[in-house]
Amino acid sequence: MSIAVKIESFMEKSSWIRKMFEEGAKMKAKYGAENVFDLSLGNPNLPPPKEFHEALMTEAAVEAEGIHGYMPNPGYPQVRAEIAKAASVDQEVDLTENEILMTCGAAGALNVVLKTILNPGEKVVVSKPYFVEYNFYLDNHGGELVTVPSTQTFGLDFNEIEKAITKDTRALLINSPNNPSGVIYSREELDRLGEILEAKSKEFGKTVYLISDEPYRKIAYNNAVVPGVLRAYKNSIVATSYSKELSLAGERIGYIAICPAADDKDKLFNGMALCNRILGFVNAPGLMQRVVGKIQGASVNIAAYEKKKQILCDGLREAGYDFVEPQGAFYLFPKSPIADDVEFVKILQEEKVLAVPGSGFGVPGHFRLSFCVADSVIENSIKGFKAAMDKCKG
Repeated sequence: MSIAVKIESFMEKSSWIRKMFEEGAKMKAKYGAENVFDLSLGNPNLPPPKEFHEALMTEAAVEAEGIHGYMPNPGYPQVRAEIAKAASVDQEVDLTENEILMTCGAAGALNVVLKTILNPGEKVVVSKPYFVEYNFYLDNHGGELVTVPSTQTFGLDFNEIEKAITKDTRALLINSPNNPSGVIYSREELDRLGEILEAKSKEFGKTVYLISDEPYRKIAYNNAVVPGVLRAYKNSIVATSYSKELSLAGERIGYIAICPAADDKDKLFNGMALCNRILGFVNAPGLMQRVVGKIQGASVNIAAYEKKKQILCDGLREAGYDFVEPQGAFYLFPKSPIADDVEFVKILQEEKVLAVPGSGFGVPGHFRLSFCVADSVIENSIKGFKAAMDKCKG
């Protein structure tokens, strides 16, 4: 055997998202890309804002001594200070550069956080549906993922969450706006989580963290507000990136924000700085740090995503699909017309429409669609959705 048994097993269980991406490549080669309607991958299709290109050109031209040298592991202090100003508004607390740590995207941020706080065998609770890569992140650091059901409309089920938190629980991990449901957790829901985690921390005599995965924070519709997690609970941590709001997925740039009131905050921050280094990230990409530090407040055209959402929702509603309309992110998570979501995704493939089974997100009987694609792809896919529905009706 040439590779580790665990990794071979992981490869067999690898993300449905990646499997559908590979299937899409085969179908496009066979039928032509214009005849395949790929709604499987959440790869932002909008261009970065003009502020990004301007800042990139300016920063790339800088020739100051040491500009490409080593930096503090948490990132450039001046960049962290600029981000702290903007994040203070989002999170509704006063942040400084001493609560911000630059990372290689949200995935890097989550791995840094988990390595810093987890003892072997400790558990992290997450509400379904959830991003499947969380399983692998937890395994990286000796933790265990514990999943709980959500409400019928994908809200947080507090009774299930309370039951799932035990003496072995180290954190609750949330994702809002949520991938794949598009749900935004309300201020009241976050406050209730804070109350539960405060009580559980006292009951078990240990800090139980609230970790919020927020790469879709700026992708919100109909004037929806994404409340601040750091405001809701003192032992909370935000992991986020600029992949979606600036369409910089390939640049791997993001950050961690720690609540200023967190227990042993300085130790937590210093632990993350160490983990950033020993995980091999060392620090976030220097050029991208300097660029995003200059363009706080800029974003892609959210109205364009809102238009795409409406085209897809209107088309699927007319075709008879049942779904919760997303409040944010760029995904739709309809119910499958048949119980077997994997089988239904195969039926969609027969109509040259690519989707991801809900089983991959812990919720069988649903499927995920990504609408961060050209409007024409969405429009031309509707015929296939109608045909698939007709097949299921017999």
